[in-house]
Amino acid sequence: MRRLVGIALLLAACASQGHGNGDDGIGSGSGSGSGSGTAGSDGFVFAIVGDTRPSSVDDTTNYPSPIITKIFQDIAATPAQFVIATGDYQYASITGSEQQPQIDKYMTARSAYSGPLYPAMGNHECTGYTDSNCGSGNPDGITKNYSAFLSTMLAPIDETEPYYSETVNAADGSWTAKIVVVACNAWTTAEGTWLTQQLAMPTTYTFVVRHESVADMSDAKCPDSQTIIAANPLTLLIVGHTHEYAHEKSAKEIINGIGGAPLTSGTNYGYTLVSRNTDGTLTVATYDYTTGSTIDSFEIKADGTAG
Repeated sequence: MRRLVGIALLLAACASQGHGNGDDGIGSGSGSGSGSGTAGSDGFVFAIVGDTRPSSVDDTTNYPSPIITKIFQDIAATPAQFVIATGDYQYASITGSEQQPQIDKYMTARSAYSGPLYPAMGNHECTGYTDSNCGSGNPDGITKNYSAFLSTMLAPIDETEPYYSETVNAADGSWTAKIVVVACNAWTTAEGTWLTQQLAMPTTYTFVVRHESVADMSDAKCPDSQTIIAANPLTLLIVGHTHEYAHEKSAKEIINGIGGAPLTSGTNYGYTLVSRNTDGTLTVATYDYTTGSTIDSFEIKADGTAG
C-alpha cells in the first residue's frame, strides 16, 4: 500500500508517473464540462470513469476514442487529483492482435488528463467472459489481453498485480482514505488474504474499486471478495461492467460503466466526481460529458450512509 500524504505526496506520485503539471496537482485540460465538485478545505477530489470499448470484438476502427477523450478533457478542467477507472478498456479476441491497439487508443485519450490514473481490471482484460480468471496458475492463464493491460496500464503506476491500493492522508492528519482495487478476474487465495489485510487497516474513508457489481457477480470469485468487503467498514463500492450509471444505496455502491462502451440504459456517457466537504461528508456527482449537466448527485458520510 502506497501512502500519499496530503496533496504534496499526491504531486510526488504524479511526478513519479511522468504526469506532474505544476504546483496544485490539478489537471488543466481544455474540456467544456461544467462539473466542479464541492471540495473541502484540503481539496480532496477524485474522478471515476467507466467501461470503454467498441461494440464488436476486434473492431478497433470504431473504438470510442472521441467519447473517452472528451471525458478526460472534461475531468482535466475539474479539481480532480486522480482518476479511478472501472475496467474493460478493450474488446479483443485473445487469439487476435487487437488488444494492444485498443488499449493504446485508451491511453492516448487518457493523456488529456495529466494526473494519475488507477485502473481496475475488467473481464475483457482476461478473456472477455465474466467468469474468466487470469494470471499465473489460474484457469485462463496469461492471455494477450491480460498482458497488454499489465504492461500498458499498470506499469506506469509501478504495479505488477491487478490488485493494489493507495492511501491518501490529510496534510493536517485530520482524516485518512484508502482506495483498494480488487481484481475478480485474476482472483487467488493470496488476493483474498491481501484484501482482508488491506480492509482491516483503519482509515476514515474506504473506497473499494471492482469491475462487477453486487447484483452482477457472475464471476465465481466475485462473491469471495464481496464476503470480505461486507465484513469491513465501507464508504463507497465503485464498479462498472454494466454500461449504465446507477447508485445502489443498499450496497453503498455506484455503478459507472458510461465511459464509451455501448450503453445499456438511457443515461448518457459521462464521469463522476467524489469530493470531500468541509463537514467530512462526501458529494458524489455524475456529469453528462456533452453538456456538463448533472446526471445525479448525492451526499454520503464516511460510513457510506446518506449524508
